[in-house]
Order: sequence, then C-alpha cells, then structure tokens
Amino acid sequence: MKDLIASKLMLSTTILSGLLVIAIAFVLLQKSTLILTTHSLSELLFSDSWHPSKNEFGFYPFIVGTLWVTGLAMAISTAPSLLMSIYLAEYASTRLRAIVKPMVDLLAGIPSVVYGLWALLLIVPLIRDQVAALVGVTTTGYTVLAGGMVLAVMVTPITISISEEVLRAVPLPIREASMALGATRWQTVKHAIIRSAFPGIIAAVILGFGRAFGETMAVLMVVGNVPIIPVSAFDPAYPIPALIANNYGEMMSIPSYDSALMLAALLLLLVVLLFSIMAAALLAGIKRRYVVG
Repeated sequence: MKDLIASKLMLSTTILSGLLVIAIAFVLLQKSTLILTTHSLSELLFSDSWHPSKNEFGFYPFIVGTLWVTGLAMAISTAPSLLMSIYLAEYASTRLRAIVKPMVDLLAGIPSVVYGLWALLLIVPLIRDQVAALVGVTTTGYTVLAGGMVLAVMVTPITISISEEVLRAVPLPIREASMALGATRWQTVKHAIIRSAFPGIIAAVILGFGRAFGETMAVLMVVGNVPIIPVSAFDPAYPIPALIANNYGEMMSIPSYDSALMLAALLLLLVVLLFSIMAAALLAGIKRRYVVG
C-alpha cells in the first residue's frame, strides 16, 4: 500500500510539473488574444514600427536584437566551452576535476544581476575605451557586444557541464580500440570520442542557446535598450526579455500594450521550449545508444 501511494504521489507530481508549461502557455495565449485579433501576426513579427501610443507594435527590432545578442554569445562561448569540457573529461586528473567542477557549477548559480553589475564595471568601459578605439568606432559601451560577452560567460557553465557528461558517457572500449590501432590521445578524442558524442554536444549548445535567449537582467543592464535594428556588434539593441522587464509593470493599464507584451512572452516561451525539446531528443538518443545498448 505504501509503495502504491508513493508511486501515485510521484506520478501526480510529475504530471503536474509538465502541465505547468501548458498552463503558462495557455494563459499567455489568452492574454495575447487582443493584439492578435487587431493586428496580423506578420505585421507584429516583421514590422519595425514600435509606437504603442499609435497602436503600432512591430517586434522586428526586438527579435533581431535578441538574435544578435544570443548569436554573438554562442559564437564567443561555444569553442572555449567545448575545449574546457574535453579537458575535464579526457585530460584532467581526478583531483583537478574535483576542484574545477564545483567552480564551474558555482558560475551557473551566480544571480544574473551580479553578472550585470560586473559587466557594467568591466565590460562596458572596456568596449567604450579600448575595443571601440581599436576598430575606429565611437560608442557608449552599451552595445550588442557587451550583452553578448556577459551572456557568453553566463551560458558557458551549462555547456561545459552537459558536454563533459556526454563525453564521459562514451564507453571505454571505444577509447581503448582507438588507442590499440595506434591513434594518439588527441586523435582518439577528435576522431572517436567527439564523433560519438557529437549529438550530445549539439544538445549542450542548444540548451545554452535556450538559456541565453531568455536571459533578462544582465543583458538589460548593458545592451543599451534602444528599439533599433542593430547592424553591427557596436550598436545598441533591445532584446525581447528586456522589453518585457522594462515596460510590463507600468503598461498593465493599457490593454493593447499589455497584450503585446504577453505575446512577446509567449514567443520567448515557444522558442525556449522548442530548443529544449530538441536538446532532450538528442540527449535521449545518446542514452539509448550507450546506456541501454
């Protein structure tokens, strides 16, 4: 009886946690109905006119700004994260791994506002006074590049942790077979281990992308928050999470504005959910290949 009660309780809790995502999406969709009935979806997604006082809600500058910051962050963080995960999984001693792993996990737990303050004090002045001068541009430092750099630091621990676990999940016989054929350690890592773990590594990058796409506070503090379409890394931008965080509280009394922000939140949820499902499918394939098989 105790086993039955415990199993039913855990099943109910599991189902409830899954239904929460559906409930959140349903509420956001319901709140977005007003703006969807008064504006076409193509107009909302591809118009660059954002004038709420004129009932114009073009999300295109915010979508482009989000993609710029997120894409730059992943471009900066992916290669170093992969190299660090390879070292921890294949080269580091047990003692060194025991020291470094908790530090990486600690980076993942630091509040985003702390990263934002760090970026304000270090990255923004660095871009304004040093980097911009090197390329011959003038900027305040509150740019896409600043947002991408702080975001790269924030997503690196996630990518490292998942990539390292995937690499270590590759069975030992694959390593031994490669070494027995005369391959060096690096050749074994490059041609046997990485190739076998490649779907899981892609899943780690996708999960990092999902985290970066929805990050709010740190990016909000350094990216400039100007509703324009950025054309370079030294332009300011206005990502969707920053738009919601900056405007939602004071705009709840304006129905169309409130509905537009709810639609922005729904778009964020759908994108992050899509990438999470893709990553979960890739990781499940790795488990079936090595654990079950």
